[in-house]
Amino acid sequence: MAKIKHNNFLDSVDDVMVRAKEEGVLHLYATGSSLSGRFLEIEGKKHYHFGTTGYLGLEQDPRLKEAAIQAIQNCGTQFPLSKSYISHPLYEELEQHMAAIYKTPVIITKNSTLGHLAVLPTAVRDEDAVILDHQVHWSVHHATEVLKTRGIPVEMIRHNNLNMLEEKLRELGQRAEKVWYLADGVYSMYGDFAPIDELMGLVKKYPQLHLYFDDVHGMSWKGKCGSGYVMSVLKELPKQVLLIGTLSKTFGASGATVVTTDQKLYSRIKNFGGPLTFSAQLEPASVAAAIASARIHLSPEIYEKQQDLQNRISHFNRLLSQTDLPLIDHNDSPVHFIGTGTPATGYELVKLMMQDGFYTNLGIFPAVPVKNTGVRITISTHNELEDITGLVDALTKNYNLALEHTNTSLSRVRRAFKLPDAHSSVHLDTSKYTGRFQVNLKSTITSIDKNLWNTYMGGKSIYDWEGLKLLEESFSGNEDQENNWDFRYLIIQHNEEPVLMTFFTCSLWKDDIFSKKEVSAYLEKERKMDPYYLTSKVLSLGSLITEGDHLYIDFKNQEWEEALDLFFRVLEDLEREFQAEMIVLRDFRKDSRLHNLFNMQGFIRMDMPESARYARFDWESGADFISSLSKKSRAHFRRDIASFQEHVDVEIRPSLNRVELRRCYKLYKKVKKANLGLNTFTYPFQLFQNMNDHSGYEFIVLSNDDDDKYRLILGVMFCYKSGTTYVPNLVGLDYEFTNEYGVYRQLLYHTILRAKELGMKRIDFGMTAGFEKRKLGAEVIENVSYVQIRDNYKLESLGIMQGATDKLGTK
Repeated sequence: MAKIKHNNFLDSVDDVMVRAKEEGVLHLYATGSSLSGRFLEIEGKKHYHFGTTGYLGLEQDPRLKEAAIQAIQNCGTQFPLSKSYISHPLYEELEQHMAAIYKTPVIITKNSTLGHLAVLPTAVRDEDAVILDHQVHWSVHHATEVLKTRGIPVEMIRHNNLNMLEEKLRELGQRAEKVWYLADGVYSMYGDFAPIDELMGLVKKYPQLHLYFDDVHGMSWKGKCGSGYVMSVLKELPKQVLLIGTLSKTFGASGATVVTTDQKLYSRIKNFGGPLTFSAQLEPASVAAAIASARIHLSPEIYEKQQDLQNRISHFNRLLSQTDLPLIDHNDSPVHFIGTGTPATGYELVKLMMQDGFYTNLGIFPAVPVKNTGVRITISTHNELEDITGLVDALTKNYNLALEHTNTSLSRVRRAFKLPDAHSSVHLDTSKYTGRFQVNLKSTITSIDKNLWNTYMGGKSIYDWEGLKLLEESFSGNEDQENNWDFRYLIIQHNEEPVLMTFFTCSLWKDDIFSKKEVSAYLEKERKMDPYYLTSKVLSLGSLITEGDHLYIDFKNQEWEEALDLFFRVLEDLEREFQAEMIVLRDFRKDSRLHNLFNMQGFIRMDMPESARYARFDWESGADFISSLSKKSRAHFRRDIASFQEHVDVEIRPSLNRVELRRCYKLYKKVKKANLGLNTFTYPFQLFQNMNDHSGYEFIVLSNDDDDKYRLILGVMFCYKSGTTYVPNLVGLDYEFTNEYGVYRQLLYHTILRAKELGMKRIDFGMTAGFEKRKLGAEVIENVSYVQIRDNYKLESLGIMQGATDKLGTK
């Protein structure tokens, strides 16, 4: 079928980051001439620093600074040569010290990101498989991209879900020699830990299982000789575990370590490890600082520092337990996450804290789900106890202010993070709007006045009052769950005048609906065994079958933003009612004035397939229409349409007989099957029966007109008349004859002729095949949707599949 423009995930990420930067909470610059660790100067103002990942404060230790200075004096600013040839004079001593910390030889890398890129392609063989923890660090995810090009299976499980891990182990173990599970020791956003004891139990149960830990956030503050969180649990490193540590962050210097007791693997990585072989080595200053830090780690002083940090963490946790602040994970790590729910509340809290002199980190998409935005707070030995007390006092005050300023509540935040909430209500709270707005939420269009609905929502797509009544009747009482939809109609009035009007459906969607066809082709093979594999219950503005501007807002009404805020509350209420996994607000222009408001409420913008609209009816005859086209389009018309016209017969049919309807339904299913770039479930036959019985529908039927051939319906356009708008809602094609008769292009042309004949002012051509429609004079429109996902797991799973299919093609 036609080529479809798909969303680029990085564009969605960029949208979020740009907004955060505009809010003044990301991409900041520290000011001042020096750093102390305790304070951070921003725009000339001193802030208590609760965002560092140097938890023991070693980056400010005079011994590390002096060692770095002396190394520059002795060896220069760098040693520009690959370690494969020769290492500078300080490297050997560092390697010896790190071997003493881990009780085994180690490999030093420039940083942990390059370490992953060096180690994973060497450690993971072509006959192996990989399983990622959903929340493992981005640098680990990125390094697995190299593995996909070699055809190595790369799959993902939900965070710390050992049942899911065991399922994948049994599945992949049938065809892989080793199965590598990639995880963090301490996770960088919530500060929670990998379940190491349980994972080692699985290693004993499944000999194929090997563990790969990124423990950069567990380094130094935990473990014997500061060897990290993973080693604090394991004590000794088994052969089946490969560990990445750090010389940066808490260690206080720069670089990373690769640790394994598998001597063959150690030799392979050291001999040829991609960036290890070809990249520059660590600068003398960094190595010297690391040596000074390693000496501290190998002395009793490291345990004093660890205890000092734990005292501060315990003080923070004790104070926090006396508040209502929603701490997402309770642990004794230096990393803590206070949930805010929407980005708007997160932005506001970070800014309020900065106004009071406290710097904290914003945790936002894609590091966390967009509706699980929050503030990451890290505790270090730089923070005095009185600083921590002041932090919690400021958090308590400013958290409530941030909720108030962004028109939300603690209950809404706790629901977003699935935290228990004694005050949560299952009903929409509209008390704030009592006397100002009238909220009318109905479950059937028959409860809405027809004239009122059509005045504001008619004449667009197929969702006037009659069209929606048909959809309700068509998508209920069906055998398959995907063809039974829940409808809701919302009207918000101010002084008895509509300010906002829309409708929603909740239905089952394929998660790959807007993915590239290669991903859908792969998933459809899986769905032969499990029809509902990677599907989700979605609460959508409009419906799967409708297109266009589903949301009416009276922007002239001064209260429209308040009405929109109420709209978001209704959405949350419906999301809970239906237990929807995703909310999709669809069919907006890229330059929509609502963009920032949607973004602040936790919706990410995603590109949709292009749609097309025709409204150039300033011609009288078919010949005039052809003349209205561009020179290039006229050439296309003569070649692709006119040359076939004498071989086909076109009829406008108000209804079809039983045999014809079955034939046309079969042709629709052919299009549906071929159009994997817009992958939906097949609509039920009941829908087409109802179309056939409805006076608002008609059918443009194209048949062969050759005397020597059996007469056959080759294509059909299912068209709805919505006021002065003509809507070719669905199409059916027999691909066996598409090229022989130019079926699709003929149908497009006759749709335009029929709309002109009926006196229509516009044709809503809908999505896909924008190139073909543009050649006939249609305007192609770039649309976006705004999506809010309960968690990122399915989105990122599709991303992993997309990467694999892009590199290897669908197998």
